[in-house]
Amino acid sequence: MEEYIRKQIDQELTIISNEKIANDVYRMSLNGDTSLITAPGQFINIKVPGFYLRRPISISDYDDEGVTIIYKVVGNGTDALCRMRPGDTLMCLMGLGNGFDVNACGDHTLLVGGGVGTPPIYGLAKALLALGKRVTVVLGFGSQGDVFYEDEFKDLSKILSGKDLDVRVATVDGSYGTKGFVTDCLKGLDDVTDYCACGPIPMLKALYGYYDGKILGQLSFEERMGCGFGACVGCSLNTKSGFKKVCKDGPIFWSQDVIF
Repeated sequence: MEEYIRKQIDQELTIISNEKIANDVYRMSLNGDTSLITAPGQFINIKVPGFYLRRPISISDYDDEGVTIIYKVVGNGTDALCRMRPGDTLMCLMGLGNGFDVNACGDHTLLVGGGVGTPPIYGLAKALLALGKRVTVVLGFGSQGDVFYEDEFKDLSKILSGKDLDVRVATVDGSYGTKGFVTDCLKGLDDVTDYCACGPIPMLKALYGYYDGKILGQLSFEERMGCGFGACVGCSLNTKSGFKKVCKDGPIFWSQDVIF
């Protein structure tokens, strides 16, 4: 199985840059073949030298020449990753997961990112803005030092649409933006047709409860993964049609299908 996966989708990528952008949060740009990435919201599974299990990291942005990921240092593996330098190479399982369904998004899509759930939302915003869609972005963080990509979302909108983008930020401690959670930033957004979100389960559950099934959402789940392609069953999610594998069947599920 491992040899089959390696032949099909394991790619060697070269680090172009690896920089700190917020508290314990890093942005890494990698050069290499990205032809297997087909949709925003997919992820790559990185083999960090010296560690047996790979690290699944969501894709923030990509083009024909490479991919950008954003990750948080939370353990020994990501600590080793943040110490790697330009010119180093990484073996990555590419184009994993289903990605967001851009064609299912309506006239005004709400995009919500919680902490390191923000990166795939950036790629989704890029795709929707390129299609001329209207989007509103809400980002949630613990404190001001954790905030990242607010300006990048605004710059992206100016480049692709020539318009200012409504980007709202909430911090739990109130040190920046709105004090509280992402749901505290939703006032006045009465014409939202649907929403897409990535972040911790309590945030996704709160969004689902806020809209009470009145509009549909695409929810991207963050789960610990052993293999990344459905072999180990270590990232199961309870849905109305039974348990699903976040890595293979997701990471994105329709809000009405999830059992919280």
